[in-house]
Amino acid sequence: MREAPLLLVLDEPTASLDAPAESAVFARYAEAARRHPGTVTLLVTHRFPTVRTADLIVVLDGGRVVQRGTHDDLVARPGPYAELHAIQRDAFTAADGL
Repeated sequence: MREAPLLLVLDEPTASLDAPAESAVFARYAEAARRHPGTVTLLVTHRFPTVRTADLIVVLDGGRVVQRGTHDDLVARPGPYAELHAIQRDAFTAADGL
């Protein structure tokens, strides 16, 4: 039996947490990943601050892969990722101005 899993699947693991708690949770996952090279983490999320650190982002639409790449790649080209990122970015920017 392995000491650590080869595949870790997380489906919105921090959905009910505030930003500081979410950051702490992902820091722990990142540290665990560094301790066990070769482990793959599949993270399902709609939060851009979480997803932007991924090595590879896969965007699904209707159950099909419509885009894949890094955060920088995906925001630089037209598509659903850039559109959704702009919506969330603009919402947070507007909230900061309140």
